[in-house]
Amino acid sequence: MPRHFANLTGAATLPTSTFQLTARIVDDLVANCAMGVLHGPAGTGKTYAMESALEDQAARNPGLAVTLLSFTSQPTMRLVGDQLLTELTGAATAGGRNRFQITAKLIDLLAHPKRLVVVDEAQRLNSNCIEMLRHLHDDRKTNFALLYVGGDGCWEVLSREPMLRSRIFRRLPFRPLGPAEIPDLIRAYHPIYEGADTELLRSIDETYGHGTMRDWASFTHTAAALCEDADRTRIDAEVVANAFTLLGGGVYA
Repeated sequence: MPRHFANLTGAATLPTSTFQLTARIVDDLVANCAMGVLHGPAGTGKTYAMESALEDQAARNPGLAVTLLSFTSQPTMRLVGDQLLTELTGAATAGGRNRFQITAKLIDLLAHPKRLVVVDEAQRLNSNCIEMLRHLHDDRKTNFALLYVGGDGCWEVLSREPMLRSRIFRRLPFRPLGPAEIPDLIRAYHPIYEGADTELLRSIDETYGHGTMRDWASFTHTAAALCEDADRTRIDAEVVANAFTLLGGGVYA
């Protein structure tokens, strides 16, 4: 399984609906060489769910090649092409090639074997980059599935492109967990929460967790260390208060 945030030990993978659906969506994209999108606010579990689904694919579908791409802010079409070419060949691209030559080479490389291309931080792409990837995917010679993964604004960026939006086969929005989901899920998340009072867990979520797994992981990492220092196996009000203090009072400045 992929690593938990901050290398949190003892944490369980929570079977949220989005976590489970991510594996199904990756299966569907690979089976149909289709396009899909995972998107939502930071800390809601997109990366963890995606990495878990890719590990599952590697175990069940060893013949599938996977290419991961992530770009800095506002990449150019040339940069996207160069990085994809580098990932496919394992070598930096030679200078002097124009984008048409790069595109022709990419089409050849993406023809076989069957492949899944994952573009992380997809909200950073501009229209030209999106159109280039769509063109590569649409070419009759290529044979790959394309998964976009992105944070705030990702779907807004991608859906502005009608040629892309009409080709999206699967889309999964990630959202913070709702207050009603928190108690049962968090009790199963880490041993320090076993049997924890519902109101105490809701208080942690209202003060610090905010329904996001990254915030809960940060709190849990801190609270577990405090429990160990105090020779306790479970959280209590004192541990929670001390954790809030170490985390800046439990509220965002």
